[in-house]
Amino acid sequence: MSLPVKLTRVRRLVFQQPARGAPRVQSVVRNQVELRACDLDSTLPAEHQARAVWAFVQSLDLQARYAQIRAVEGSVGRAPIDPAILMSLWLYATLDGVGSARELDRLCESCDAYRWLCGGVGVNHHTLGDFRVAHAQWLDGQLTRNVAALLSQGLVSNRVAHDGMRVRAHAGAASFRRRETLQQLMQDAQAQVQALKQELGAGTRRVRAARQRAASEREQRLERALQAMDEIDKSLSGKGKKRQADCTRADTAQDESDRTQTAVDAQVAGEQTAQEHPKETKKPKKPKEPKEPRVSTTDCEARVMKMADGGFHPAFNAQLAVDTATMIITGVDLINSGSDMNQMLPMHEQHQDRYARVPDEWLADGGFAKHGHIEQLEARATKVFAPVLAPKDKQRDRYAPLPGDSQALSQWRERMGTDAAKQLYKERAASIECTNAHLRNRGLQRVNVRGLIKARAVLLWHALAHNLKRMMALNFAFAA
Repeated sequence: MSLPVKLTRVRRLVFQQPARGAPRVQSVVRNQVELRACDLDSTLPAEHQARAVWAFVQSLDLQARYAQIRAVEGSVGRAPIDPAILMSLWLYATLDGVGSARELDRLCESCDAYRWLCGGVGVNHHTLGDFRVAHAQWLDGQLTRNVAALLSQGLVSNRVAHDGMRVRAHAGAASFRRRETLQQLMQDAQAQVQALKQELGAGTRRVRAARQRAASEREQRLERALQAMDEIDKSLSGKGKKRQADCTRADTAQDESDRTQTAVDAQVAGEQTAQEHPKETKKPKKPKEPKEPRVSTTDCEARVMKMADGGFHPAFNAQLAVDTATMIITGVDLINSGSDMNQMLPMHEQHQDRYARVPDEWLADGGFAKHGHIEQLEARATKVFAPVLAPKDKQRDRYAPLPGDSQALSQWRERMGTDAAKQLYKERAASIECTNAHLRNRGLQRVNVRGLIKARAVLLWHALAHNLKRMMALNFAFAA
C-alpha cells in the first residue's frame, strides 16, 4: 500500500466525529416542594396601591366596629377578623373591579396584594359578604368624615355637579308579577311550607331544614312583594286624583277659551249666529288608563327603568354629587325612581346635613331643572346652572324671563344666557360624567345584592374607593 493512501485513512480515523447523543438541558420541575424564606411585606413594592389602601383604612374611625366585638381580653370567645382587614380587602377589590365575595376569597389565596392585606389571617366568603352590606350607615359616616377633612384643608371647592346613573338590579325582567299572580304564588308558598312541616323521614334532618328554610324565604319575599304592591297602588291613586284634577282644570280652561272665541266670532260675523257657523274644536284626548303595576318577586324594591342603551331593565337610580375641581364624591343616594326631576333639593339638603354648609354653585342637567327646586336653592344662596328648556315658539328667546316667573327663575334664565355660564357649565360633563365612567369601569354596571339598603352599601363602597383613588392622585397624606 502506498504512503498517500495510508495517510488518507489516518486522517479519516483522526477527524471522524463520534455519534451524537441526546442534548442535555435543565428542564422544569414543578412538583418539587420548596421552602422559601420570604415575608409578605417583601412581595409588594413600596409604591403598590395596596399599601395606600391600608394607610387609608388606618386613618378611618373604626371604633364603632371594634365596639361590637364581644371577644375581649380576659373572657372566652374566638377572636374575629380585624375590621381593618375586611375594610381594606373590599376597598382594594372595588378598585380592582371585583364585586363577588367568592372571587375575593379566591384572590386572598392566590394574589400577593390580597395576601399582603390579609397578613396571614384566613377569610371566607360568608364573612366578606356579610361585612360588605351590613354597615351602610357607618360607611355613609366615613364618607362624610373623609370629605369634611378635605374641606377643612381647602382641597375641595364650593362648586358641585349632580347627576343620576341607572344601575342594573339583581332581578330578572321575568320576575315581575301582577297582584293576582302574587296572591296565587303566596298561597302556593304557604301551602308548601305547611307540607314541609308535616313531612317525616323525607331525607336527613339537615336536608329537611334546608328545604323548609328555602320555602320560608320564598314566602317572605312574596309577602314583601305584596306590601310593595300596596305602596305602589297608594302612590298611583294619589297621582290619579291629581291627574283628574288637572284634567278638570284643563277642561274648564278649554270651555272658557271656547266661549271667548265664540263671542269674538259672533261680533265679527255680525248678523251670523254661532249656530250658523259653529266652531270646530278638537276633542280632548282621553287620558290613558294606567297599566296594572307589577312587582318583582326577587327584589321587590327594584323598578323597571329606561337605561342608557334605550332598553328597559330592573334597575336603581344612583344619585351622585361631585366636586368639579377634584372629582371627589361629596353626596350619594340610591332611589328606585327612574326620574331625576325631584332629586336636586334632597341632594342639596344632604350636603347641608353632612357638612353644615351649602355649595355656592350647583351644576345639573335638564332633568333636574324643576322650577320649585331652583327657587329653593337660590333662596339658600346656591346658584343653579341648568339648561333652560327650549320653548315651543321658536321666535321667543328662551333666556328672556316669562311674565309669571319669580325673581329667582328670572335670574336663572338670564344667567344661563351669558357666555360665562355656558363656559362654566362645561365643567359638569368633565367632572360628573367622568366620575360615572370610572365607576362603570370598576364594575358598577349591576349590583349583585338585593334591596335598596344593600345596594346603597355597595354604592358607598364605590364612592369611598373612588375618593381614595382621587386622594392618591392629589398626593394626599393619610394620617393614622
